[in-house]
Amino acid sequence: MQHPATPARIPGAGAASPALPVLLHAPHDGLSLAEARAALAPRIEQHLSTTGGVLLRGYVVPTVADFQQFAASFGDPLLRYEFASTPRSAVAGGVYTSTEYPAHQHIPLHNEQAYTREWPMRIWFHCVTASPVGGETPIADSRAIYRRMPAAIRDRFAQGLQYVRNYSADFDLPWQEVFGVDSRDEVEAFCRRNHIEWQWLDDDGLRTRQRCQGVERHPVSGEMVWFNQAHLFHASNLAPEVRASLIELVGEENLPRNVCWADGSVIDDATLDQVRAVLAQETVIFPWQAGDVLMLDNMLVAHARTPFSGARKVVVAMARSHTNLS
Repeated sequence: MQHPATPARIPGAGAASPALPVLLHAPHDGLSLAEARAALAPRIEQHLSTTGGVLLRGYVVPTVADFQQFAASFGDPLLRYEFASTPRSAVAGGVYTSTEYPAHQHIPLHNEQAYTREWPMRIWFHCVTASPVGGETPIADSRAIYRRMPAAIRDRFAQGLQYVRNYSADFDLPWQEVFGVDSRDEVEAFCRRNHIEWQWLDDDGLRTRQRCQGVERHPVSGEMVWFNQAHLFHASNLAPEVRASLIELVGEENLPRNVCWADGSVIDDATLDQVRAVLAQETVIFPWQAGDVLMLDNMLVAHARTPFSGARKVVVAMARSHTNLS
């Protein structure tokens, strides 16, 4: 039986990219996402390859396990969250909580794991509980960001970036949590495979450096996209008083995370201010409804999180690993 779903714009979506995400709404109450999946799949694939994001609304998703089965039904095994940059908890096999930052914090736009050389091509979000205030997952077209970015900045980012991380339970994530292992040998093997430089420090500390892309070409469409997390890793992402206190306490080279140009030279704050301004111009925000499932092409569309109050539960799944390592 076919279950038609009509694409529509999200009420309140930003004008910068009015077609994102494509809304596919259940044609009648009580229709489960599992029942509708066969009819929806071709349309989802079509919209993912063009617009880059699809919001499935009004379908019944009884449990997180049902969401897990839906995400896994597209033919790719769900991925583990490896080389983490933010705290998450496993909910089920291949399903994780969204980033567990305090509710008052804003999480800027980013493409998942764009701070490394291997990332998921697909990412799903499932809203189990919608926050009564805030808690949206803003999104933005990474192609539009690339086009809007000032040419001088775009060209500089095209030369690459270098991410520097210091792992510590005191200030960020310990290396055991980031790499998901307790053995230094396993960490070093991971770093060798992924072209990451590492340095063991006193008190079981670890510092890594990895040269990564600032922009990237989509492997299927061939389109250029803005694809990095420089504005998240750069020290300017910290509140000024936090930044000053951390530098005074541990020194700039020991900040939990930072980013520089590929040659090791400093990225000035003003450059990242311009980047953030472009991201803001391309941001689309829509309110979650309980039961929503959002599916994104992780290279074509970036995502974020707004501050919230009250209960909120959004879970995440990822699939189809891609790398630019040769």
